[in-house]
Amino acid sequence: MTAIRLLLVDDDPLVRAGLSFMLGGADDIEVVGEAADGDEVEALVDRTRPDVVLMDIRMPGTDGLTATERLRGRPDSPQVVVLTTFHADEQVLRALRAGAAGFVLKDTPPTEIIDAVRRVAAGDPVLSPTVTRQLMQHAAGTAADTRHARARERLAVLNDREREVAVAVGKGLANAEIAAQLFMSVATVKTHVSRILAKLDLNNRVQIALLAYDAGLLEGTEER
Repeated sequence: MTAIRLLLVDDDPLVRAGLSFMLGGADDIEVVGEAADGDEVEALVDRTRPDVVLMDIRMPGTDGLTATERLRGRPDSPQVVVLTTFHADEQVLRALRAGAAGFVLKDTPPTEIIDAVRRVAAGDPVLSPTVTRQLMQHAAGTAADTRHARARERLAVLNDREREVAVAVGKGLANAEIAAQLFMSVATVKTHVSRILAKLDLNNRVQIALLAYDAGLLEGTEER
């Protein structure tokens, strides 16, 4: 089995040392590099070719948000997991909109951080439905009308079935749950998700969920 290549980005050397010791102890994870500033990330990614970047959101130089936006704007960029001290934070939300696959709190138990790295490397977002709802609520008051109109316009390219899948993704349902709810196979759900990502030029399911919320397609958001 090929190990997951992981890059650590945090301005605190003690945090980096702790994460490196903890994550490097997993048989299927290899820490291939460390950075103390977001400005170092792109060069390190080019040199070490990580699968996943664990990114501190707040750093005194170039912060994790800027570094995430730069990375996710590149072709074949690694997955990014944001490391933060806050559940619902505007910078975290912006990082997710930019393409981060999820976030973990700095006080998350070690086994859960390892699991998050594994899930993201496998293509799964690291956001539970509960955390997704918290983020949606946090986003509700910021430029809602403009976001609503833009999201509706973008989602207009989807057909009816794709919109149904997008709504289900927005509710935090897994592929098997979507298949059962919409009476289709899991393979068909995966195909629809792939088409949605391609049509909307999105990186992952988290961005689908945020766009569905912005468009008012989720329960309790139709009226803006």
